[in-house]
Amino acid sequence: MLRHNVNLVHFVLVASAINFIFFHYSFFKYVFTALDYKTFGGIAIIVSLVIAMLVANAFILYLIFFLSRLVGKIVLALLFMVNAIVIYFVNTYHVLVDPTMIGNILNTNYDEASSFFSFQLMLYVILLGLIPVVFIIKVKITKETFKRFLPRFSLTFLFLVLLVFGNGGNWRWIDKNSPQLGSLAMPWSYVVNTSRFYLDKFKVNKKELLLPDAKIKDPVKSLAVLVIGESARRENFSLYGYEKFTNPLLSKVEHLHSFKATSCATYTTAGVKCILEHTNSRKLYEILPNYLYRNEVDVIWRTTNWGEPPVHIKNFHKKEDLNKGCEGQACNYDEILLKGLKEQILASKKDKIFVVLHTSTSHGPSYNTRYPPEFEKFAPVCTSVELGECSQEALVNAYDNTIVYTDYILSRLIEGLKELKEYNSTMLFVSDHGESLGEYNLYMHGIPAAFAPKEQLEIPFLVWLSDGSKKLKPNEILSQHHIFHSILNFLAIESPIYDENMNIFK
Repeated sequence: MLRHNVNLVHFVLVASAINFIFFHYSFFKYVFTALDYKTFGGIAIIVSLVIAMLVANAFILYLIFFLSRLVGKIVLALLFMVNAIVIYFVNTYHVLVDPTMIGNILNTNYDEASSFFSFQLMLYVILLGLIPVVFIIKVKITKETFKRFLPRFSLTFLFLVLLVFGNGGNWRWIDKNSPQLGSLAMPWSYVVNTSRFYLDKFKVNKKELLLPDAKIKDPVKSLAVLVIGESARRENFSLYGYEKFTNPLLSKVEHLHSFKATSCATYTTAGVKCILEHTNSRKLYEILPNYLYRNEVDVIWRTTNWGEPPVHIKNFHKKEDLNKGCEGQACNYDEILLKGLKEQILASKKDKIFVVLHTSTSHGPSYNTRYPPEFEKFAPVCTSVELGECSQEALVNAYDNTIVYTDYILSRLIEGLKELKEYNSTMLFVSDHGESLGEYNLYMHGIPAAFAPKEQLEIPFLVWLSDGSKKLKPNEILSQHHIFHSILNFLAIESPIYDENMNIFK
């Protein structure tokens, strides 16, 4: 091959195959350990992983070498050298190349690093690194024309997309094992996780872009409670016409209004950010709780979940904080978010109070563990984390029971707010995103919003108002961004960034 020009497609396929053979023993050792490979589903996952790994690596290399064969050779040579060193540590010390490990590597000094040098390491570097690099440097690769590149590149991309969607039933297993799989796939383990390490480091040091100062317009005692749902999809709420009675308590509540809404993302971190920011932006603007807290509103955040942007307030309570001194079954579920809430509100010395309750009630895959036994209204239920192994009926029943429990929590919250008669109160419930329950062979969430099915995007938006407080505009469809401006309006906060068009109250 070194004596003749090599076709670019043939070269990237060979390079991808060598990368696969040399550097993925530990990857597939883990796969065979964590997977029942004697079943049809297990075989399908293994075959899919092999095909995906070979094709995806060749696809990326094909793009790089088409743009520049010189750059392609440099990149591929570096990857083989680093692969050889990394796989030595993976095979010898059984490390996982995750962001924490990347941090350890980047913070290692020379004395620590030099202690790892050994004859075996040199063998890895020579046999798996230097020898392939010599081949990479010496081989002559023919130039690819754009006329050939475009259809090949497009068809390969389409094949990868179809492969991903065709394996929707296997996503649960892959998602469950993604930390290990992602830490053992070469070269993506260290490429991606190095990027994640620096991104996380950047986020820690990143400051919010402060919004213009605001001021409180009146001394009326006002209380706004925002409940952020987890994976609550709209079509499974009987308030929206679902045939199963999942909202037996909320259906009886007066002054409760339901709106249709669509999430702007299909995963928690982006969904929560959308709910709390004043406009859809990739930038980290000051989020609602931070903004209100800085402008003299008493803010309380209680959570059994995670994924929110940095919250800079005094009263931030995680589940472990709420669990202190808590007794009884409710302490194990989202009902704990209500524990002591009324007392905390009454202890406030400010006229304007904003409360956020970030729930986890409908988080999969173990839906059946998210609610107390007495809320198992629908049976049989799925009890496996391998959602594809459950019947559609059992899976949906387990999920619907989480909606029944959500109904109970929200109705209890509203009853508590009714007792605080000195406050004009509102409760807003909106989910971070929806959820797939086997439709199109998809489970849970996380599909990019541009391709996501409606089940992962269509969410409930519920609003309750106390007697004598506000009235609602005649909206039918809202967005997550309506939250920010509506809370400003309800609490009578005057701000230069307030948008009346995004306010739901009259």
